[in-house]
Amino acid sequence: MVRSLILFLAGAVSVAQAQVATDTSAGSQPSAAQAGSKKGAQEVEVLGLRSSPGLRVHRLTSDQMPAYLEADTMDGDPDSNVTLTGRAQVRRIDTILKGDQITYRRASGEVDSQGSARLFREGTVVTGPAMQYNVDNESGQLSSPNFWLGATGGHAQAQHADIFSRSTMRLQNTTYAGCECAQPSWYIKSDSVDMDFDENEGVARNGVLYFKDVPILASPYMTFPIKKERKSGLLLPTYGSTSRSGFEIMTPYYFNLAPNYDATLYPRLMSKRGLQLGGEFRYLGSNYAGILQGTYLPSDNQTGEKRWMYSSRHSQNLGDGFYASWNVNGVSDDNYYRDFSTIGLNEASTTYLPRQGLVGWSNSYWQTSVQVYKYQTLQDPDAPILPPYDKVPELSLKGQRYDFHGFDLELDSTATRFQRTLVGAGEEFPGTKNGHYGPDGDRLQAYPSIAFPIVRPGWYITPKVGYNFTQYQSTNWFGGDWNFLGTTSGYPSSISRGLPIFSVDSGMTFERDTTLFGKDSIQTLEPRLYYLRVPYRDQSRMPVYDTSLADFSFAQAFEENLYTGGWDRIANANQLTAALTTRWLDANTGFERLSASVGQQVYFEDQRVTLPGETPRTNVRSNFLAETSAALTDTLSTTVSAQYDPYNSRFQQGLVSARWSPQRLTSISVSYRYQRDPPVLSNGVQQAYLPQGQNQVSLAFQWPFTQRLYGVGRIDYSMHTGPILNSDNQTVQDSRRITQAIAGLEYKGDCCWTGRVVFQRYAVATDEVNTAVFFQLELNGLGALGTDPLKLLRRSIPGYESVNPPPQPGTSFERYE
Repeated sequence: MVRSLILFLAGAVSVAQAQVATDTSAGSQPSAAQAGSKKGAQEVEVLGLRSSPGLRVHRLTSDQMPAYLEADTMDGDPDSNVTLTGRAQVRRIDTILKGDQITYRRASGEVDSQGSARLFREGTVVTGPAMQYNVDNESGQLSSPNFWLGATGGHAQAQHADIFSRSTMRLQNTTYAGCECAQPSWYIKSDSVDMDFDENEGVARNGVLYFKDVPILASPYMTFPIKKERKSGLLLPTYGSTSRSGFEIMTPYYFNLAPNYDATLYPRLMSKRGLQLGGEFRYLGSNYAGILQGTYLPSDNQTGEKRWMYSSRHSQNLGDGFYASWNVNGVSDDNYYRDFSTIGLNEASTTYLPRQGLVGWSNSYWQTSVQVYKYQTLQDPDAPILPPYDKVPELSLKGQRYDFHGFDLELDSTATRFQRTLVGAGEEFPGTKNGHYGPDGDRLQAYPSIAFPIVRPGWYITPKVGYNFTQYQSTNWFGGDWNFLGTTSGYPSSISRGLPIFSVDSGMTFERDTTLFGKDSIQTLEPRLYYLRVPYRDQSRMPVYDTSLADFSFAQAFEENLYTGGWDRIANANQLTAALTTRWLDANTGFERLSASVGQQVYFEDQRVTLPGETPRTNVRSNFLAETSAALTDTLSTTVSAQYDPYNSRFQQGLVSARWSPQRLTSISVSYRYQRDPPVLSNGVQQAYLPQGQNQVSLAFQWPFTQRLYGVGRIDYSMHTGPILNSDNQTVQDSRRITQAIAGLEYKGDCCWTGRVVFQRYAVATDEVNTAVFFQLELNGLGALGTDPLKLLRRSIPGYESVNPPPQPGTSFERYE
């Protein structure tokens, strides 16, 4: 993504152009159960940087390069002076000079073009009634010139131009516009403009920016990029207003330090908070990449405290199969992202900030790594959460060998030290002592398995057997009251478990020719059976570090364990999963028009393994699973999924969504999500390992009100009234409310400009919201004044399209004749 940005100040103005990373958030947001499950090196993306120059143009510096002459008629001596008449042109290296009549003096290299003079060089075109140019030193002058600046699409008119060298020139009394419209909506007028193509810089003196022929900004000194390349300088200011920070303005400065690293400073003034300084440094090498970020506010006007944030992400290939990475983040307090959310980005939902370092090695069959994975947990005081365990450290060894004499061999093993320390929130959780909640300890886990896939046309069957061994060595049992989770005291410090796991997965595929909605189609019928056998082992005295109950779904129904995140619990199983899927595929294109699936599990024994406080299942059948998706027409698609409890005759989960997009820049999406509240224990505590209840309606749209005016919006309304636990460990009711609202207008101008105004309201805590209003004036070829809402709109509105699509990238060979 390329940004052309401009800032007008009282004394000086600079326009910088930079490519920036699209994802600069500091933290990830895993669930409590899944927070520690990430493994492997994470690639760091730094868009716009390059570690090597790549393809370059090599200049020829010889003064003896030949010149190519062409015209209808030629007069003179080819070894001295030549006059070319009628469609005349002179070519030298990569410079082309044309005109109605050209006089060429070979000894000095001077070319005098009269009538429709045109100069072509590296995609830049200069025209005028007459031109004097020297093809040897590439200098010259011309009156009343018109310029088209390479592949940027910009063009300029001037009273006079002096060309000093291949890369430098000066224009007098200049009018410049950055888009290709015949009558652009914006342009810059200045007394003089100095252009340096090697430095990618234009310097305008006494410049005035006009919009719709009305001067809106002025400066005695202004710089701007003349190529689509990165350039140091001030970026466009972003501004807006939020309810928690007040009116704010940010004026970034970009440093184009080298092709493979750059930096940006972000001074940010907030009326309610004060002056904050932020920065970012990005780097890229042949085998490494990384991003450093940080902010600092010396004294918050609201709290009187220092507020800061830091983030460092790095990935590196060490060679010979070795690699390393880290992702370290931190903030000064729990409310940082609630108070300093970036306009247009809802970072207030950030809960876990990872602090991870990893070193690993891999080849075709083996992968091993050692990592430290810790978290900073950002608490909502009205709804505290239990932080996940830190892994200090975790050693991992994985191996796989597929199709080894028909067998698939796998090994998954880890050795982890778990530790959890509560900082400033221990009093909110019963059973806490000395800042700890639950046992710290070590876990060694190994799971070798072997499978024998039998795959034939139309059917397959895959038997698999494995053995999971887990050993615990636990410490720091502080004698807290664990009865609130329904457990008992007297846990052993050392305990182990070994379990064989056996499964058989099988399926078939049938096809037939048919029609759907009057079109030729292929219908498939795909039955699938999955049998799982895991014997019972008493695990009630084993600790729980990173394991939770998985959400029941089609994907989970074919897994070996109903718990996810770790192997602290392996449920006993003697069960059969049956599912049936049918699809209608377009006979000509293979496009899936309709699919429908149903499934259910049948249990041959009761559940005996549970998490602390979990009520074991006693039913002999699971909920019914049903899911269907359809592209009813080329513009209308729908999805419906549900879980139905046959014992209580009620739905446990449901999703209904539809999207209609009849044409470009026009779409309406509506969805309804339902998740029944998890059961609550006798003392009012909600079972944290179960997915939380949800009852929400969402509507999003992009719609043209006129040929130029477009409306965008989204609203998420929660009808959930289930119980939650407040800071006093009391059950409260969550009121119905709007969790997010976005409303905006976009106006596409007649040429080279777009205007936007967007309002956003979103929840930042259980009973707190933030509101923001921001504006943007986008000038094609120059940049945008205000805050860019496009990330927010693309993320929030399904199928959103910009009313002003980005220009296609050009090359230095455009307009070549």
